[in-house]
Amino acid sequence: MTSVRVNRHRPAALPDMAAFWGVGFTLGVFMFAASAPAPLYRVYAARWHFSALTLTAVFALYAVGLLIGLLVTGRLSDHLGRRPVILASITAEILAMICFILANSTALLCVARTVQGVATGCALGALSAALAELSESKGSLLGTVVVSSAPPFGLALGGLGSAALVYGPVPLRLVYWLIIAGLVVGAAAVAATRETVERRPGALASLKPVIGIPPEARSTFVAILPSLIALWALIGFYLSLGPGLAASIEGSPNLLWGGFAVFCMCFSGGTAVVLGRQAAAPKAMFIGCLALFAGVGLTFIAIVAGNIALFLTGSAIAGVGFGLAFLGNVRAVVQGAQPAQRAGALAVLYIVSYLMFSVPIVIAGIAEAHISAHEVALIFSGSVTLLAAVGIAASLTQRTRPTPVVQAASTRPEHSGAPTKAP
Repeated sequence: MTSVRVNRHRPAALPDMAAFWGVGFTLGVFMFAASAPAPLYRVYAARWHFSALTLTAVFALYAVGLLIGLLVTGRLSDHLGRRPVILASITAEILAMICFILANSTALLCVARTVQGVATGCALGALSAALAELSESKGSLLGTVVVSSAPPFGLALGGLGSAALVYGPVPLRLVYWLIIAGLVVGAAAVAATRETVERRPGALASLKPVIGIPPEARSTFVAILPSLIALWALIGFYLSLGPGLAASIEGSPNLLWGGFAVFCMCFSGGTAVVLGRQAAAPKAMFIGCLALFAGVGLTFIAIVAGNIALFLTGSAIAGVGFGLAFLGNVRAVVQGAQPAQRAGALAVLYIVSYLMFSVPIVIAGIAEAHISAHEVALIFSGSVTLLAAVGIAASLTQRTRPTPVVQAASTRPEHSGAPTKAP
């Protein structure tokens, strides 16, 4: 394959900062869409009479599709460029939303969720890398703050917005039409954004699934694993079982309780990222794991006591922990990877995240066939609390080490168009 050079300085319709916010908006829309079906699962279950195990399977299909997307295309944008991969992902996401709109059975719901997962997996690495590169002129903070805050803010608004729209016209379709509109806006912004990396050989070879961590970042990955597992297991718990659990604690069929539980945790997480944006990676992970330990511990007590106010308070505190710890995780990985390896390194981060997002929920769904949902929730929250404690210890070891910062990108021809400054 012949390398095609890209002039990174060609005139673009959007200045870098406008393009940055357009790409950030697009990432937010993908995350909004990820949580949008969560409050609707109970409606789907009542309409099509499927069990809690089926609900878990539908949820898991999203994560499986996402992992396939990450494994197969995680490094593709390092070769083809960020824009084409993002635009292809948006197209697939729109197709998934159309499947949701047309869904009249569990089978089509499964198809929609799987396609959505693949589209999101294809998009995440490219979107995250593009944000880091478009914000290089603004220093090291902005890119990682948006990469870290867009998921919780998007998930928060998706969970609450979808629950509220159930009480509007065409309740099972309106939210998906709105997501399509947002994706069209995002596609326009991405299309008007300059390419941030040089196209280089190896695109087909990059489709071979490889889970590779840059050597200089491997010790960082080991240190962040406990917190990463706890964070994303918690997100999976809230998006799958959380809405039903919140409604059960309150004793109300109103779907807004479930949406509000997701909102409390995710919105506080996004806010924590913005407020803690100056924190170094080890400090953010340490404080985040402390908040996660306290918040999930409080939700455990709330589940035992059947207290919705305590449950929502614990959710918000746990969300702060999620936001800060994930900020630290992303910052550590971005600082530890060469620009030409950045999308691949971030893809590995998301692969681990979404494995932890899905596998515990599948186990919980199977367990729910044998024990009560209340007992499953207690076991799950207790396990996350223990993982948060391990994360605290691991982050303490990181605080004693200097944070690795990569040198400028290689000046070899195949990398000459890549960004030369680490975020």
